[in-house]
Amino acid sequence: MSIALNVITGFLGSGKTTLLKRLLQGETLGDTALLINEFGDVGIDHLLVEEVAPDTILLPSGCVCCSIRGELRDALSDLLQRRARGEVPAFRRILLETTGLADPAPILATINNDPHLRGRVHIGLVVTVVDASHAALQERLHPEWMAQVAAADRLLISKTDLADEDALRTLQLRLHSINPAPVLTTDSIQSGDQLLLGDGLHSSDPAQEVARWQLMGVRSTPARHGEAQVCCLTFERPLDWVAFGVWLSMLLRCHGERILRVKGLLNVNNSHAPVVIHGVQHCLHAPVHLPQWPGGDHRSRLVFIVRGLDTALLRRSFEVFSERLAPAPREALA
Repeated sequence: MSIALNVITGFLGSGKTTLLKRLLQGETLGDTALLINEFGDVGIDHLLVEEVAPDTILLPSGCVCCSIRGELRDALSDLLQRRARGEVPAFRRILLETTGLADPAPILATINNDPHLRGRVHIGLVVTVVDASHAALQERLHPEWMAQVAAADRLLISKTDLADEDALRTLQLRLHSINPAPVLTTDSIQSGDQLLLGDGLHSSDPAQEVARWQLMGVRSTPARHGEAQVCCLTFERPLDWVAFGVWLSMLLRCHGERILRVKGLLNVNNSHAPVVIHGVQHCLHAPVHLPQWPGGDHRSRLVFIVRGLDTALLRRSFEVFSERLAPAPREALA
């Protein structure tokens, strides 16, 4: 059975470690393997009770905690081998805390593309912590901030006590204009199960996760030069899956670094249920088939978060595709 890897990211000083320390004091992160970059940066020494193996410790919550001193692939493979040998508790999920300067895309690509990990580990949720007091400055100066926000399945605003209500409202609107994901605050999160742990689209009810994307209400947003923006495309007629895959693959190959995120709910070959796609930059996750449509609207919908890419050209590319490669309506074939 594949194990979910949940990622918690956020820029330097955003409060990732503070949040984790608070959650680790409870019991909701039991049966979890926590991967961190360096113990010295995390400062949870007072929580340690037993050394299980080199660079691996068992926390009071029952969480297995490992440091990453090399490649993520090696750390995950080693952790899974220890689990198989019974050297660490049989954790059911993995939580990775990234460094503050990490771009989530290579992490996701590692899981999707590595033959040794594929099938054993899958991406669950990406949670991004955003510093309420420094978000505007970080967005302006650091492209990593935008990559982290765009990749998120959940956005958490920290340090809300340092910002007034107007500033918080402005930040919430800004985050939603970049990424139509749920926006919450760190002080509203009381347990790991509430937010940090989950299977995402691999859950027993992936339609719930699609509903959280708010695809039904997403609208394209304008942007000044160099800013990220949301581009939404809809398609009335059913898509031909092969032709659509060729178009999307070519698009990501040519412009992957400028397409920060893509999400889609697709009517493929006039099926009774949609196919869900989602990806970060060049990394496109395996498609997920929903058991039924999450509403009465059966149009295909694509949401792109782009930066430095002319959305008019993106839209035109899609229109050309729809004209030339989409299947003809059934009445035209009669």
